[in-house]
Amino acid sequence: MKTWRGLVLIAAAMLGACAVPSTLDHSGTSAPTTNEKTIFVIRHLHKAQGDDPPLNKEGAAAAERLADMLEDEGILATFATPTRRARETAAPLSNRIGVAITEYDARNPEALVASVSAIDGSVLVVGHSNTVPDLVERFGGYPAPRLTEDDYGTIFAIDPMGNVEELPVD
Repeated sequence: MKTWRGLVLIAAAMLGACAVPSTLDHSGTSAPTTNEKTIFVIRHLHKAQGDDPPLNKEGAAAAERLADMLEDEGILATFATPTRRARETAAPLSNRIGVAITEYDARNPEALVASVSAIDGSVLVVGHSNTVPDLVERFGGYPAPRLTEDDYGTIFAIDPMGNVEELPVD
């Protein structure tokens, strides 16, 4: 009798292992879970001229497209430097998903990495041409991108394995 009970338990365990994971939606595609985390890093979008400039018209339109692209990605937090152009890049997405923009000090990337690591979900980080490559590496992404002062509109999506996917803001 104990042998049959053991066989039944083993069979039940094997059937359970064959079950469809709960992370699949009805179409059979994978749905995000709280254990999945993508860190989206982007340089602020096109800026106007001057001291602490805002986004120009092209940059503001691109910020809306960025929000269109990322609003369904399960982003739980947005981070930006205190510059106007960085905050304006994150603002449309932050408004849509209902989270405040957390400002960070670009001179203290260790604190940013610690803050992002404490979040159990995806995040958006807005940086600058001279900080984005370092941030991608600090978040485990490889290879680090090369940016110039003229590079705008590329999202660097870093998955939990450190793979970096470059996504243009369309």
